[in-house]
Amino acid sequence: MMEPSKKHRRRLVGPVLALAAAASVTTLPAVAQAAPVPAKAVAKAALGPAQLSLPAGFRPEGITSIPGGTDFFAGSMVDGRIWKGSLATGQGSVVVPGVTGRALRGMVYDPRSGLVWTVGTQGTGGIVLAVNARTGAVAYTYTVPDAQFLNDLAIAPTGIWVTDSRVERLLNIALGTGGLPAGSSYTTVPLTGAWPVVGNTRANGIRPLVDGSLLLAHSGAGGLWRVDPATGAATAVPIVGGSLTGGDGIELAGNLAYVVRGNGTGVSVLKLGYGAGLALTARWQGVISDPTFDVPSTTTRNGKYLYSINARFGVANPGAADYWVTRTPFKP
Repeated sequence: MMEPSKKHRRRLVGPVLALAAAASVTTLPAVAQAAPVPAKAVAKAALGPAQLSLPAGFRPEGITSIPGGTDFFAGSMVDGRIWKGSLATGQGSVVVPGVTGRALRGMVYDPRSGLVWTVGTQGTGGIVLAVNARTGAVAYTYTVPDAQFLNDLAIAPTGIWVTDSRVERLLNIALGTGGLPAGSSYTTVPLTGAWPVVGNTRANGIRPLVDGSLLLAHSGAGGLWRVDPATGAATAVPIVGGSLTGGDGIELAGNLAYVVRGNGTGVSVLKLGYGAGLALTARWQGVISDPTFDVPSTTTRNGKYLYSINARFGVANPGAADYWVTRTPFKP
């Protein structure tokens, strides 16, 4: 999530941009996933409405889905309700009731455990929840009293990584057998190296790479950053053929990175690769946009499509406004 400054609405579909010449790059393998998903399941399209409605006044920010299935989940910044809907029918209901003083943002599904993990604010601190995707029961709760703005999260093979957008650190919850928590506490890793302390909202979207490092979007300084999870040392990822500003959520599919709001028009698509010395690089591929986008914040891939939350930051009367999810092809 990013702090809203004004309402944005984009209606032009961005063309695939010409790529500048670059040094030889070795293609990055598919990103690390919590558990393998059968190729047939990934290819299957749960095709339903192109626009999925959420309750009026819901104020969503995060979204996730079950690969190859039809269920998706969205969290509310009003009271932390979680909505479970169908990509095939557009129908859904609240499966986790709201709690006064709670706001949820990033969400991610772990196919090993069947848990939906989500992060956000609880009172003056932070909260990390793990919810049973089938029943909606809250299975695990972690409170982070000194958190400033828990924003997004990612599942790596051995742990959950969480961004705290106004503190230069990452949180880690260790995972064990079957993707279940290995303990009842969390650890923190400071962000160091070239990481810039610029802007009010900094570390935002996060995803793991196969080499064990983490890919982060920086909402204040812009760009993509590669972070060593053992030390927290960050290095900038050079982007060939374009630039990113105001990045929010990230989704990965193989060697493609989808950065929501990366250029202010929708979802920026970049191809990741390794250059000299295995330095991570990114090459601009284009922009996915749609007439129904209204400040998208995060996205989830399911089948041949992306499903993006329209957070509508800056909309008049957000407590009564309409909210929805937009379906687009996952390639520009």
